[in-house]
Amino acid sequence: MGPVIRRRALLGMLAAVGSWSVLPPRLALAQAARMRTVAVLFIGESDDEEVAARPFFEKMAKLGWVEGKTVAYDRHSGKGARPYLETLASNAAGGQPDLIVATTGTLAMAVAKESESLPIVFITMSDPVAARLVDSLKRPGRNATGAFQVQGDAAAKRFQLVHQALPGLKRMGAVFDRNMTDYRERRASHEKIARAHGVQLVAMEFTNFEAIAKIFAQFKRDGILVVEITPSFALTGRRREAVQLAELNGIALVAHRAEWADAGAILTYGVDIGENYRRAARLADRILKGAKPADLPVETPNRLELVANQKAALALGISLPKSILAHANRVIS
Repeated sequence: MGPVIRRRALLGMLAAVGSWSVLPPRLALAQAARMRTVAVLFIGESDDEEVAARPFFEKMAKLGWVEGKTVAYDRHSGKGARPYLETLASNAAGGQPDLIVATTGTLAMAVAKESESLPIVFITMSDPVAARLVDSLKRPGRNATGAFQVQGDAAAKRFQLVHQALPGLKRMGAVFDRNMTDYRERRASHEKIARAHGVQLVAMEFTNFEAIAKIFAQFKRDGILVVEITPSFALTGRRREAVQLAELNGIALVAHRAEWADAGAILTYGVDIGENYRRAARLADRILKGAKPADLPVETPNRLELVANQKAALALGISLPKSILAHANRVIS
């Protein structure tokens, strides 16, 4: 396992060894031999991310990877802080796990810089080819593969949903993380979609979370009532803080991942993150059984889900229409 044995992995090993007292020696040895270590890198605090990642762990268990028996998970929290990325990736790779699961493309790229040999399974919303995580979607050719969350027309649909909720809205805000490799293309796309819907998009860019308080205060001064959160390692990792800042300024948030609705955004519409976690688990299963990431095509699921947070909307004086609530995959009330 390497010179660094982390606490969770050690507990898993002890659990396997402890089973010798009730299992025949050969069976106990076989169980211990099957133990694998998987480092899981979260974008934010582990407690919040564990809930979002539950489909991954549940699917792994169904595939036979039972925590403490056949697999030991080593969880790492990114805390939404980019300066911590190198340390996070170094710590994860230093434990020499059998596999590293990175829950965002940013995390995957940090790990890929640390090791060109440790297998990586990623979940990303940014093009992994453009990010040089893989050579191509069909033939990754490197030590990483995963699920690429193709958004399709999700951004256009979010504008439609906002129009349904607030038909008189003429101006809308959006924030773009300049650290994201595709932020320019994403901003251009959003501005085009906004024009098509007759909405003036007030776009603001940032490079660190600390700028968000000032940006939201400026939105308030400008009379912006609704702001879209676009993909961002810093924001998603600290989404509860971002929602609190928005609430202080009377701003309703719309986002691309269901975790934002759980944190307090009024609407989210995007790729079904649970399905992506399950796809990541299937890839992890194959790798742990001997397959190479280089030979496993990147999966591109396109199932979309709508989550409406009626409770958060009402707190801001917004009543989401029945047309939205009736079609939502989940309503928080």
